[in-house]
Amino acid sequence: MILRPTKHSHPDSTVVNVALLLLARLIKRRIDNYDTLRSYAKKTVTGGDLLFLPALNFLYLLGLIEYRPKTDALEYVAHNEIV
Repeated sequence: MILRPTKHSHPDSTVVNVALLLLARLIKRRIDNYDTLRSYAKKTVTGGDLLFLPALNFLYLLGLIEYRPKTDALEYVAHNEIV
């Protein structure tokens, strides 16, 4: 897992890139199922299944997403809950 790209890493295979792709999808849909989002990351980026969880953690730490355990879904909440 690479959070910050180096000269040896492919820019598409970083946590920041996968987080950006997931965030763009969540902004469009507002809420998405965990498994659906994971398969999207796996399909879109080589190694996306390995980078998926670190990317979610990154977005959660930034306060951009929330996990809803009852529905097993992720919700984009940046405009609602961040001051």
